[in-house]
Amino acid sequence: MDFAPERDHESIRDGIRRICSDFPDEYWAECDSAHEFPWDFYNKVAKGGWIGIAIPEQFGGGGRGITEASIVLEEIASSGAAMNGCSAIHLSIFGMEPVRKYGSPELVAEMLPRVASGELHVAFGVTEPDAGTDTTKIRTRADRDGDEYIITGAKIWTSKAPYCDVCLLLVRTTPFDEAASPTEGISLFLVDLDDPAVNITPIPKVGRNAVVSCEVRYDGLRVPASRLIGEEGKGFRYILDGLNPERILIAAEALGIGKASVNKAVDYANNRIVFDRPIGQNQGIAFPLAEAHMKLHAAELMIRKASWQYDNGMNCAEAANTAKFLAANAGFFAADRAMQTHGGFGYASEYHVERYWREARLMKIAPVSQEMVLNFISSKTLGLPKSY
Repeated sequence: MDFAPERDHESIRDGIRRICSDFPDEYWAECDSAHEFPWDFYNKVAKGGWIGIAIPEQFGGGGRGITEASIVLEEIASSGAAMNGCSAIHLSIFGMEPVRKYGSPELVAEMLPRVASGELHVAFGVTEPDAGTDTTKIRTRADRDGDEYIITGAKIWTSKAPYCDVCLLLVRTTPFDEAASPTEGISLFLVDLDDPAVNITPIPKVGRNAVVSCEVRYDGLRVPASRLIGEEGKGFRYILDGLNPERILIAAEALGIGKASVNKAVDYANNRIVFDRPIGQNQGIAFPLAEAHMKLHAAELMIRKASWQYDNGMNCAEAANTAKFLAANAGFFAADRAMQTHGGFGYASEYHVERYWREARLMKIAPVSQEMVLNFISSKTLGLPKSY
């Protein structure tokens, strides 16, 4: 194994840091409190070509892997942008992977260059109010009508929906009770959101408020059959090509928030004088921050393993889930210790660690809960009986 820094990766970090230097904590705090999408940041990242880093060069992208994409998102998060910055571009970086692999050549050629340039905003519609993480029980359906499908149903937690042109939407084309297996009869479509048959409602939430999350209802949306991704009924398998890289990228974002939190806490602990000494001199402050640093470093190693496996065409499910689990725990632990280090000031918005804390907590829930990761590892890796 070679742990020497890669010059190319360091160049990526430097490039993202230069962009992020123009967007300090105050920018992100204002976007969050005003519930405003960070357009200035998004446009600058898009202009630099970073949104298309993992899209093949033939479609105007950078042709790099999930490893490089994870570095981009880690650096954005660690700048203080946290989830508000990452979620602004997250889906565009990896979300079109099922389209690239299984979409028609015409659809790929039409969509991917526009995503790579930042022109086309993409949403992802999977979760439903009742099904939750039991994706096989989704009720949103698509019924064939000649050369079109008619889509009816509802999704929740669709990020960026008001600003997105299209949504990668998972639906049932065969009812659950009629499907050959629970994962059969599910199809994947790329649908337009700017349609009278689509109703988008923002969901009030505790954090990451610069990037809106929405309930999206589809009331008889007509979609051309050409927008079906791959074969009808095989969509569940297709989205798996997006889930593992998503876990890796979310892990990198949690890592970045954790690093930002530790940096804030260390700076405060060095400069805050109580009882005539810096509070960082006290082991009650110093030791938890040292532990946070080590937890983050351990999670980072698993992220690198998972992304390397994915980029080299290996089965990375165990590593990707493990990376997400460890990084989410480590990132929140670091944010929580930063809050504790700041004491009462940690609860004050002006110090920004409360924003890191709110956004780091999300990683333990989405895009998959820590409990579902443990279910996966216990049954798929250890061979224990499935608990659900």
